[in-house]
Amino acid sequence: MATPDFVDTDTAAIDQLAHLTAQRDRELLDVSLAQSVLELLGASSVGVYRVLGQEGGDQHWLCSGLARRGQLTISDPPWLDPDTMPFMEDFPAREEALVSRMLVQRPLNEAEDGPGKDDGATWLTVLTLHAELGQSGVLEVRSAQPLPLRDLRSMQTLLRVFGNFQNLLESSQRDSLTGLLNRQTFDATFLKASMPVQLSAEDAESEAERRGSQMNTFWLGVIDIDHFKLVNDRFGHLIGDEVLVLVARIMRQTFRHYDRLFRFGGEEFVVLLRGGTEKHALRVFERFRQNMQAYAFPQVGQVTVSLGFTGVHAHDTPSAAFSRADQAVYQAKHQGRNQTLCFENLVSQGIITTEGNKVGNIELF
Repeated sequence: MATPDFVDTDTAAIDQLAHLTAQRDRELLDVSLAQSVLELLGASSVGVYRVLGQEGGDQHWLCSGLARRGQLTISDPPWLDPDTMPFMEDFPAREEALVSRMLVQRPLNEAEDGPGKDDGATWLTVLTLHAELGQSGVLEVRSAQPLPLRDLRSMQTLLRVFGNFQNLLESSQRDSLTGLLNRQTFDATFLKASMPVQLSAEDAESEAERRGSQMNTFWLGVIDIDHFKLVNDRFGHLIGDEVLVLVARIMRQTFRHYDRLFRFGGEEFVVLLRGGTEKHALRVFERFRQNMQAYAFPQVGQVTVSLGFTGVHAHDTPSAAFSRADQAVYQAKHQGRNQTLCFENLVSQGIITTEGNKVGNIELF
């Protein structure tokens, strides 16, 4: 007796789920999802699109995974500015699925064709990615025919399990209080940043022209809240926790979507800033310090930070880079707090020595 087709589809979906849940790299998870669904359905293309921006403001589509038949799976480069990405309203089917949280399936029109033109696709199917943590988004399938009901059911089941797995992965890698990345994820993220990335000559030239800076450079910033112990002692730990949550919010509002934000514990935060020169990095970190100084924290009033940063070198180590930035923080506090200092600049001034572990004549411990 022949096995019904839907059993084959469900079995294939389970196989793809096993492959997906073996992925531990958050940044590659959507790429794996796009490739898995393409193999499962045999569609023309499958894209995973995430939303950048806050409700009430401009929102853009980030392509976090695009798989096309016979081609390598790709995603948008992490350094793209949101202004270069399509607006939410440019793709009505995606927006409709995201807002209604319902499946959308209809003939593909020319306005929404986008990536994958001339691939023979005439139908568009969009499903919402259900995730409590991380960026909201949709899965977009382009196919020659509308997807049959059995495939849609398998897809919805796969995406529910995928959403649960994404939530587990996000929660294991984020600080439970602030929602920023946690200390355990820092080393792996840093090591990817410190490995030299090879661009083609054409890509490197176009990026240099467009940005006026090398986007493969990184800066590591360490942020320490000034007199945070006094906040806890005077107002209590609940108010202290509220300050930490608000600091994380100001960080998200100040830094860009491709910068990586961490809470290391207590009042210490870390930023992995992508791209630009030392002057550019100083300007960005100074903007955050000024935003902190200008913010009126409920009950507490003004809260300031001392910030130190350093360049990330090729094949740098997380501990070495953190130590350099932390020495700059130490010096900022020594000079009166509420300052942003660069380790390399302090070395050039002779304030920090690179021999041993000293700041001027002060032994660090």
